[in-house]
Amino acid sequence: MSVPEVYARDPALKRALVVVAHPDDVDFGSAGTIALLTSQGVEVSYCLVTSGDAGGDRSTLTREERAEVRETEQRAAAARVGVHELTFLHFADGRVEVTLELRRAIARAIRVARPDLVITQSPERNWERIFASHPDHLATGEATLCAVYPDARNPHAFPELLDEGLAPHVVSRVWLAGAPTPTMVVDITDTFASKYAALTHHESQVGDRDDLEEMLRDGARRVAERAGLAADRLAEGFRSLTTG
Repeated sequence: MSVPEVYARDPALKRALVVVAHPDDVDFGSAGTIALLTSQGVEVSYCLVTSGDAGGDRSTLTREERAEVRETEQRAAAARVGVHELTFLHFADGRVEVTLELRRAIARAIRVARPDLVITQSPERNWERIFASHPDHLATGEATLCAVYPDARNPHAFPELLDEGLAPHVVSRVWLAGAPTPTMVVDITDTFASKYAALTHHESQVGDRDDLEEMLRDGARRVAERAGLAADRLAEGFRSLTTG
């Protein structure tokens, strides 16, 4: 198994868009990385396919009430890592599929944000970490890759976006979180505290977990070790793609 490369600051990276299925997905998978990028001056925005209206197994709230709670939690979590621009697409939680409607919505978000980098969820099932492979995660990752290529860059795809004044945009890089075989890691040792703080805002999901910080540290330590980093380092892993 090859050793993943370690991300080094890239001054050409100015804007990034994160596309995930649920509130808290970005924070579990990438919040340390997001905190690092924003500290380096990268403008980061979020696009959330659902509002998490089916999340929380013991919740007695209605789907509408739960969505409101989880959107509020995600906005607070995003602010902790320097992100203030969030778009919720309001697809139904637990029912996400790779449809043309979803591809168009994500392509629209890409044309609005015009990012150099898109971070999204891996569409490849991870047999070692089944929680990373929620059906909504897999569908979101696949739809986002379709939106990156060809939809967002093709003027003939979804011409109604041109009618909105949204010109085609080429995303040059994609990082897939939760991939079974990461090819790159981001050292988040210095931003781990921000990642943990962001996740604590998801009270409806992790409020009863006394082991949250320990769990996050253990996972980040394993990722760092896989890349050959020192024993005291923490990291998040991605499959890094260039789109040509």
